[in-house]
Amino acid sequence: MRQWIKPFELSGKYINLKPLTIGYCSDLITAVEDGNLWHLWFTSIPHPDGMAEEIERRLNLQKNYEMVPFVILDANTGLAIGMTTYCRLDPKNLRLEIGYTWYRKSYQKTPANTECKLMLLDYAFQQLGCAAVEFRTNAFNFNSRRAIERLGARLDGILRSARIMPNGVICDSYVYSILSCEWPAVKANLQYKLSYYHNN
Repeated sequence: MRQWIKPFELSGKYINLKPLTIGYCSDLITAVEDGNLWHLWFTSIPHPDGMAEEIERRLNLQKNYEMVPFVILDANTGLAIGMTTYCRLDPKNLRLEIGYTWYRKSYQKTPANTECKLMLLDYAFQQLGCAAVEFRTNAFNFNSRRAIERLGARLDGILRSARIMPNGVICDSYVYSILSCEWPAVKANLQYKLSYYHNN
């Protein structure tokens, strides 16, 4: 597989995205402890003891051109608040997924996710020429499903028994996407949402 996407940085008003490195491990352990996020059974968020292993896993996928992982930083303080990735990279068909995303609890339901997705989507469509960007989430991750729908993504379908969770439960995955032809309207809506935070 050829390298389609080289690591890059994006800067916003609320958050910055930088290429993930093992140097962020300690800060990300602190981030995941904000809310004890690894206890959420319906998603895969690393335990503090497994953070280094998870970072290395993502970096190895990057070496194989299968993932582009980022650390999410508070734009004002530089505090690490979570991780996200481009994954399921399909350069032949100009498709990718934005996934494996998590935020420390104190940054959930803030402008962080809206701005993060706006920047990643804009880069995917404007710089990479994507035909579609995909999102996947567990059927029982109701907050994630609502957040994806608020972005403007549309449900493509449900993959039945798509994933065996660490506790052995087999769950469905909800698959959403945004198409390139939909991006102008979705972008305008995300910018509108962020303007609300700017003005309040």
